[in-house]
Amino acid sequence: MTSDMAVKALIPLLITFILGTLCLQGFNLVFQQVGQDVGAAGQASLITAIPGIILGIVCFVYGSLGDFVSLKKLVTIGIVTLFVGSVFGFAASYFFTPNLWVVITARVLQTAGEQVAGSAFLVVATKYLKNSLKVVFFGLFTAGYQLSAAIGVFAAGFFSSIHWAFLFLIPTVTILLLPVLLANLPNASGTGEKVDGWGFVIFGLGAAFLALFFSYQAWWMIVVAIALFGFFAYYIHVAKHPFVTPEFFHNTKWLTATGYVLLLFFPNYFFSPMFNYVATNVYSLDTSTASRYIVWGFIVAAVLGTSSGWIIGKIGRHAALLTSICLMGGGFVLAGFMVNSGILALTAVGCIVYAGAGMLYSPTVSLVLGSLSKDESGRGVGMNDLAMNTTASIGIAIMGTLLGSNALSGFSAIGATGEAANASNVFFFAAAVIVVGLVVYLATHKKVEAE
Repeated sequence: MTSDMAVKALIPLLITFILGTLCLQGFNLVFQQVGQDVGAAGQASLITAIPGIILGIVCFVYGSLGDFVSLKKLVTIGIVTLFVGSVFGFAASYFFTPNLWVVITARVLQTAGEQVAGSAFLVVATKYLKNSLKVVFFGLFTAGYQLSAAIGVFAAGFFSSIHWAFLFLIPTVTILLLPVLLANLPNASGTGEKVDGWGFVIFGLGAAFLALFFSYQAWWMIVVAIALFGFFAYYIHVAKHPFVTPEFFHNTKWLTATGYVLLLFFPNYFFSPMFNYVATNVYSLDTSTASRYIVWGFIVAAVLGTSSGWIIGKIGRHAALLTSICLMGGGFVLAGFMVNSGILALTAVGCIVYAGAGMLYSPTVSLVLGSLSKDESGRGVGMNDLAMNTTASIGIAIMGTLLGSNALSGFSAIGATGEAANASNVFFFAAAVIVVGLVVYLATHKKVEAE
């Protein structure tokens, strides 16, 4: 595959990834409305939580598959899966009575399909571009993700006033890009190791039951999750080629760094649906209007995310990570105090939170991967994606349960009542998790960074 062919393939791959992620971000904003429409308001967060878990798993799987499966075949399967999930989700939700598990199934198909484009983009850019172009396209990838988040908020606001099912149709146009991809992607297969399918299934089911527990609060689900994780621990000791070996868990530096991920990315999906909740329940705005405010947060995240490499080069990884943590934590605290201060004030606070979120990824990933040897870096990236998406999915499942049940509306540090009190306390809950992450980081980062 020549560099010119790689560029011709990378553009449609990026478009596919942007449109798929756009759909994901759109549903992240309106999942509460969808939950109400399907008669399952208390479990609405699963619309985001379960596809988020699937996303973490397929990120790892596709990255591994790219080493030994034809990218042409892989991308074909992915785009077809994305198309089928999109059409199925729209038809089943618009022409028939919408159902929670139909929506979740369609979203899982979309997530599994669109992530092929993201993974293939990174594989092609890494393997076939010269170094001067790699930097450009990695920057485009980061900017594309943040751009899709911003457009997704607008799309969710627009379609929610018509019917949210139309969100499903956004990625269908990617099927038209398939001929270009087939003409430029390599057909050769590599000779890498086989992917540990059973390992992913066991771990994925454990994470799924954990997220389900926080939405349904059925104790048998947590028992099943613990049993599956226990079996997973046994499995990786006896399997011939587990996707993660026991030695991974003997690396205390990596375990500690992964602990940062689990804490700091836990409220990663919080602010957008929280903003929509406050806008609709406290300020009586519709989702379309709310989206025109919160989109500024995503624009800030796009700028900071794209500039994060330059920022780290200027102030160092430690300072950049501390800055991002303080921005996120401080933003959530301010949001808790300013729920009743007006939609513009909450928008400004959202920009602070998203500024921190935009800066957080690069220094955190650098720290996690720095705790591993070079020959473990591939698995490290995969496990990092698993941790980020799983913890954020569990986080939004908990948040959705708290919002749907108004569980925290009975008390308020700011004198609020009802939905405002509930929202304020959920913001403080998110801030508390970030603060715990900050304390853990300050107490342990020197050992993690030590050679």
